[in-house]
Amino acid sequence: MNLAKQHLDVGLFSTKRDEQLAFWQQTVGLPYDHLGKLGGGMQQHRHHMNGSILKMNHSRGALPAAAPSGIVGLEIARECISAPRALADPDSNKVTLVPKGQRGVLGIAILLKVNDPDQHDRFWTHAMQFERAGEGRYRCGDSLVVVAEKGTVERSPEWRGPGYRYMTVQVWDCIAEYDGILARGGASGGAPRVLGDTVRYAFVCDPDGNHIEISQRASLTGGNL
Repeated sequence: MNLAKQHLDVGLFSTKRDEQLAFWQQTVGLPYDHLGKLGGGMQQHRHHMNGSILKMNHSRGALPAAAPSGIVGLEIARECISAPRALADPDSNKVTLVPKGQRGVLGIAILLKVNDPDQHDRFWTHAMQFERAGEGRYRCGDSLVVVAEKGTVERSPEWRGPGYRYMTVQVWDCIAEYDGILARGGASGGAPRVLGDTVRYAFVCDPDGNHIEISQRASLTGGNL
């Protein structure tokens, strides 16, 4: 995969704007980037996270009662701490601050609960072309996707539900990467589309239906969409 950025991004949805912003900015200490309007009563509050972006998508209306995604936690590397610090946001999404380098976490690690670890191993190493960084651990740039537990994950057709819902890979050519992932056995979660002059994006799904955004962002690729 030809990455335009060496960091995965993470998106969550919430109706608790003020509480979430206070948590991520004050308790976790993430610098605020900017606000993006998504339409349909949705606003995206973007925060810097070791080169990654935490996308706190606020919904003015009620979110669909979708089953939880397979993303069960987030680890963020921190300098100058000696032990992990476990936290939870206002919607009980788990996030842990970890010493930088602990178990290979240099930027962030996205933790998954999965139905079948073998299917995920094939997906992340073959379809997504991530590097295997240990059993159940897959590296994309300096970010990790980690199979943290095996359990029942209910596939949901609705991805804009409460909690952690998706991750984003920034690439140079959205269409080429999307087509390549499908050719290698990945499933589509949404065909490529363009949002103004900002981004071309598409979605693919992992074996449990979790969405991965394949994003070609103009600010990273020199404005060519």
